Amino acid sequence: MKNKKISAIIACYKDAQAIPIMHDRLTKVFKKIGVDYEIIFVNDGSPDNTEDVLRKIVSKDSRVIGINHSRNFSSQMAFTSGMEIAKSDAVVLLDGDLQDPPEIIEKFYRKWLEGYDVVYGVRTKRETPLYMTILYKLFYRVFHKMSYIKIPLDAGDFSLIDNKVVQILKTFPERDRFLRGLRAWVGFKQMGIPYMRPERMFGKTTNNLLKNINWATKGIFSFSYVPLQIITMVSFVVFLIALTAIIVQIILRILLPNTPQGSTTILISVLFVGAIQLLGISVLGEYIGKIFEEVKQRPKYIVKSIMKNSNAAKK
Repeated sequence: MKNKKISAIIACYKDAQAIPIMHDRLTKVFKKIGVDYEIIFVNDGSPDNTEDVLRKIVSKDSRVIGINHSRNFSSQMAFTSGMEIAKSDAVVLLDGDLQDPPEIIEKFYRKWLEGYDVVYGVRTKRETPLYMTILYKLFYRVFHKMSYIKIPLDAGDFSLIDNKVVQILKTFPERDRFLRGLRAWVGFKQMGIPYMRPERMFGKTTNNLLKNINWATKGIFSFSYVPLQIITMVSFVVFLIALTAIIVQIILRILLPNTPQGSTTILISVLFVGAIQLLGISVLGEYIGKIFEEVKQRPKYIVKSIMKNSNAAKK
């Protein structure tokens, strides 16, 4: 059996300090498991000196490739960019902040050899504030219930993906990507490996509550029609309430013609119905916004430069 080759694809944003450590740990892991490998760092428009750090590593290690994007296009586009140039039997996706421990790749690799096409990491514990841990777990469970495909609970982008699955993912035209959803959508033989997700080793996280909410809505509106179904059900309930109110009003007018008519009830009714309308418009707006983003057909990302060691061609 020929020697397997794996491409590690690392999405980097403000990770200049972590990159040399990531490179060292990945190299040790790949040498330990005895595979051929390449390491692709994707600098997704980092404002720090990530490009300079990558240039130094590339000059010393012919197995390393550096991709520089013209601006920040998101981690999903960084992974996509790396997959486009990866030449291997499988790819491993990792965040550049070392929260995805490279040492777990050995377990991914063993399961891949057993015949699994996708092996993903399952976050059993996070070194984050309690409220963020609760919100993350709540999102995955709500998303799991709402989605028309079953996306594994607590599974992020950290994964090993066989080349045949990578080739399929590369054909997907989506620009607003949610890779862990697409990874589940394609099917094939998949399994999860539990691990503890540590804190970011350097600097501060670029995530905040608003970004996480945007991330959650991206996943839900990409893989669920439940928000539209909820609006339909709410509209039906409001219709029944309005119909009941009309019938009650007619009966009261007949039985109690002198019943005083107040403006408070009218005001509350108008505000209630108005809120429902705004909610419906906002949900429709999210779906229309996704359609608008897709039909523009802009490039998924722009590569400013690719850095390779001149000795890489000899490998």
